[in-house]
Amino acid sequence: MNLVTQSQRVLSGMRPTGKLHLGHYHGVLKNWLRLQHEYECFFFVADWHALTTEYDNSSIIANSVHDMVIDWLAAGINPGSARLFIQSQVPEHAELHLLLSMITPLGWLERVPTYKDQQEKLKEKDLATYGFLGYPLLQSADILIYRATQVPVGEDQVVHVELTREVARRFNHIYGREPDFAEKAEAAAKKMGKKNAKLYQDLRRRYQEQGDGEALETAKALLSDQQNITLGDRERLFGYLEGSGKIILPEPQALLTPAAKMPGLDGQKMSKSYNNTISLRESPEAVEKKLRTMPTDPARVRRNDPGDPNNCPVWQLHKVYSNDELKEWVQQGCRSAGIGCLDCKQPVIEAVIAELRPMQERAQSFIEQPELVRNILADGAEDARDVAKETLREVRSAMGLSYK
Repeated sequence: MNLVTQSQRVLSGMRPTGKLHLGHYHGVLKNWLRLQHEYECFFFVADWHALTTEYDNSSIIANSVHDMVIDWLAAGINPGSARLFIQSQVPEHAELHLLLSMITPLGWLERVPTYKDQQEKLKEKDLATYGFLGYPLLQSADILIYRATQVPVGEDQVVHVELTREVARRFNHIYGREPDFAEKAEAAAKKMGKKNAKLYQDLRRRYQEQGDGEALETAKALLSDQQNITLGDRERLFGYLEGSGKIILPEPQALLTPAAKMPGLDGQKMSKSYNNTISLRESPEAVEKKLRTMPTDPARVRRNDPGDPNNCPVWQLHKVYSNDELKEWVQQGCRSAGIGCLDCKQPVIEAVIAELRPMQERAQSFIEQPELVRNILADGAEDARDVAKETLREVRSAMGLSYK
């Protein structure tokens, strides 16, 4: 397996909700498109997470998975650059979730804000289940099984990354002290070669004896560049460097993503629950019809009534799709009644159709080759399992569950 430092690894997932819409594209997928070229990325379908709220309607999940992955691929997510897989096809997620549940205080889960928020929002569902209470810990297992330290999230999800950091810290504190830790760390250093081992020891001494922060960062960079030591040895040397035990589960960092700015057809956030979406596979005719019938500024009852773009949902779409010159044309024309609402909508219609066209062409090729999609997911799951198994070997060993 190609050794990669965790600082280069990103983990992100989406619950299977079926065909995706422009809100998903602008809010998540465009960010994934960028990340897949900057990091080693693991993007997964969170089907077990879907069960936490849809356990009584699970038959919809399988079709939703297929449709969602087609839209990922159509948007440009490249299986050659990122691992794409289904969560439940990597059972190591579940085993790590179980093992972490043995050390996670109940109060930590009850404190997660989304626990009570979701129960309030979904009052019609019985969410007084063990699975729903524990889903933030399953998220932690999703992240920690790959030792990912970069997790792209919006501000409302930062609390989940913080929980994951606390869980990793608690695990490392309880299980990170190997009886022969120092000896193993010294042996690991020698595997880097005489020159690098000496440099590592010098930097470690400068940090521990003089508090030299620059030496610490240089030593971390040195370890990150090593290709001839195992992941376990690398984590051992990170821990030895800082005077702690072995870091078995690195603490992840939240990679804050900008808030999604994709408004729906009514000016609210684009969401299936508001019935205000344009799906990525919407036909040009359907897109045009939806946009032409969008509500506009209520003050513009007649064509010659002046309006205010700030009171019009169409203006929110111009902010996403139009350049400064076009936006100025809208502002002037609307306020002076120089343009009608259909005139204003036309550039948005053209921009949305143009954005969707290449995605729809790619989607069609994957729709016609369902076996290709299945193979992409199978290959992704196999690669993901290789990494997950390695983490679990370390976890089991630390917990005393390695049986010869």
